[in-house]
Amino acid sequence: MSVTLDAPSRPYRGRFAPSPTGLLHAGSLTTAVGSYLEAKRHGGEWWLRMEDLDPPREMAGAADAILRTLAALGFEWDGELVWQHARHERYRAALDQLLAQGHAYGCGCTRREIAEAGVRGADGMVYPGTCRNGVAAGRTARAWRLRVDDAPTCFVDRLQGPYCQRLQSEIGDVVLLRADGFWAYQLAVVVDDMAQGMTDIVRGADLLVSTPRQLWLRQCLGGAAVTHCHLPLMVNAAGEKLSKQTLAPAIDAASAAVELRRALTRLGHTPPPDAGSVAELWQWARAHWQLARVPAGPIVIA
Repeated sequence: MSVTLDAPSRPYRGRFAPSPTGLLHAGSLTTAVGSYLEAKRHGGEWWLRMEDLDPPREMAGAADAILRTLAALGFEWDGELVWQHARHERYRAALDQLLAQGHAYGCGCTRREIAEAGVRGADGMVYPGTCRNGVAAGRTARAWRLRVDDAPTCFVDRLQGPYCQRLQSEIGDVVLLRADGFWAYQLAVVVDDMAQGMTDIVRGADLLVSTPRQLWLRQCLGGAAVTHCHLPLMVNAAGEKLSKQTLAPAIDAASAAVELRRALTRLGHTPPPDAGSVAELWQWARAHWQLARVPAGPIVIA
């Protein structure tokens, strides 16, 4: 089954979906700014979703701090603020649907066993399909996976251009429910984007590699077409993605106008000197935003 989805014809609806594993930094703020302006440029809505499905990795107080920072920088979102921790029933229903349709199966393999298979792909070790025809005698399912095939899964990113993967050989069957009992990001993000009626996914380029498997899953669940736009990745001087792990400094909400100006400039939109306040910066940005001016990246943050 080859997956190539056309652009949606529905009114534009986008979103920003931070994870409270850390505070907002230059990378996540730049993504928020770009996704917000793309939505406004198309006369659409911009929603906010807190992707808090991985408690062991979450930072205490980070979710509230993210919301306060976004408010201080003048972001206004549409619709209901969604928290993934309250949506387990939706994810379970999606998994049950996939199991009933034969798209998903239980897997008894450990990480070590997969690593020992020794096949590295586009995003880590490739699952070799060990349990596709059933879990071995004497073992039980630890996780649940989505079946994929090796036909090209392709889409055209609005900034990065054409992108394809052969999922079976480059990724392997995709985890939906992890062995530790937590829902996998790949399942939750697709289920939520479908449930919220998202039409245009604008996010960081680090997630480009995840898009083909999400398109495959969306098709298996009967979801409508969406477009994708992956904004430039923000990296440090060593070329590492800005994150909590690489000690990226948090955005200073007390310097909101300065932080917003920096984010716009990184996205190829340098505001004039007389746009000094947050309100003036947003007014200028809404009037001048053009995706064609945004660099594909990556962008080094000194």
